[in-house]
Amino acid sequence: MPRDHAEMPFLEHLEELRWRIIWGIAAVIVGCVIGFVLVSEFNVIQILERPIRDLLPDQKLGYTSPTTPFFITFKLAFVVGVVFASPLLAYQAWSFLSPALYENERRFVIPAIIVGFLLFLCGVAMAYFMVLPLGLRFLLGFQIESLQPIIMVDEYLRFAAGMILAFGVIFEMPVVLVLLSLLGIVTPAGLAKYRRHAFVALAVLSAVLTPADPWTMMLMMGPMVLLYEASIWLIRAVGGRREPGTDITPGESGTVPG
Repeated sequence: MPRDHAEMPFLEHLEELRWRIIWGIAAVIVGCVIGFVLVSEFNVIQILERPIRDLLPDQKLGYTSPTTPFFITFKLAFVVGVVFASPLLAYQAWSFLSPALYENERRFVIPAIIVGFLLFLCGVAMAYFMVLPLGLRFLLGFQIESLQPIIMVDEYLRFAAGMILAFGVIFEMPVVLVLLSLLGIVTPAGLAKYRRHAFVALAVLSAVLTPADPWTMMLMMGPMVLLYEASIWLIRAVGGRREPGTDITPGESGTVPG
């Protein structure tokens, strides 16, 4: 029977962490290879430029360096690879941390990984189909009588990918807060008590991550507020069994001590 993490020497913890990191890096490398094939064969750049295409005079993005298309392809392949590898990365993190959870808490983690990936895709879809087109239309609507936009592909992809990934990460809020509650770091009572402070922080985050026009800012803040409230409800439904400061090391049987 394998020893519990609490009984493992520190060096064995480091050895396990090293192998988890190695498997994570291998997953990212494999994901990048898949991402390179997808970017090359399915023209991911055209998919990403669709929200801005109708706003450009020639309906094409520009570049100034002959190496730009080459490096853009590899950067997109890396982003796609990390997205593909994210479930395995989450699994590796869970495998390392799961011995610190009680048996009744572990059963929530795999569903949380699956739900987290689906929520990430929902955030990406919202950013791509709603927020990005509105934000670009707002930003490129200034001085249209006097100026003509010449958008460089690397600058646009940096802006678009940052916006899309930001929404994907923001939509992970319920999963992160539920897992933190299982570890006793947050409680539904604490989240409800500091709700107003959280909403102010979410408003500031929305202003930083969006082009700062009121429409796209509200499109980000609205879901974040709803996700925050949903997180409180989920934590109460799942049951954050531990109080903050409680020892998180399970007994040898992996169940909650009586």
